[in-house]
Amino acid sequence: MATHAAKTSNGLIEHEVAHHFDSLEQEFDSHKLGMWLFLASEIMMFGALFVGALVFLTLHPEAFHQGSTHLDWKLGAINTFFLLTSGLTMGLAVFAAQSGQQAKVRMNLLISVVLASGFLVVKSIEYGHKFHDGTLPGKLFTASGFTDPYVHQFYSLYFVMTGLHGLHVLIGMGLMIWCWFVAGKYRFTRAFFTPVELVALYWALVDLIWVFLFPLLYLIG
Repeated sequence: MATHAAKTSNGLIEHEVAHHFDSLEQEFDSHKLGMWLFLASEIMMFGALFVGALVFLTLHPEAFHQGSTHLDWKLGAINTFFLLTSGLTMGLAVFAAQSGQQAKVRMNLLISVVLASGFLVVKSIEYGHKFHDGTLPGKLFTASGFTDPYVHQFYSLYFVMTGLHGLHVLIGMGLMIWCWFVAGKYRFTRAFFTPVELVALYWALVDLIWVFLFPLLYLIG
């Protein structure tokens, strides 16, 4: 484990390299490599879901169309705004960390958490409409007015993909809050800003997945 003993004049703790690393650069590269490997596994998982959705779209285009047209693209657009803006504020948090601007790091992290919360609020409203209309996955599908017998499978894909993505949003919010506390304890500089950048990398993937989910589920159909 790394030790953090030296403190700056403003009470922040200086980061010291963990004993099993030769340098700060090696420590940073190791952590970053680990994050990229994790992100690669996430891409493979969501990639399989996207392939499944495209296969379903090819086999049952009418079911995909009917299911998609009953989604509220305006709510999806609002959530796109929330996520893309939070991606910007996370980037600003990394820039502030590299510049040693602790207050701006925490401010941008907080804004990112608020925007991510907005995404989940909108998604919960959207889910509420689905429960009310009976457009639920599998055997829970009770909605009427659809002519294609495979529409319920579209909603199975919808709930699995957006639900899994929503879980990643929730995890990302937890990481942002953790990073907010870290920013209040350790001094970030151009030499050490690893926690903020790794969380920003994770959040960039969350944004990227939604950039593909939104048109696939809400617009293509």
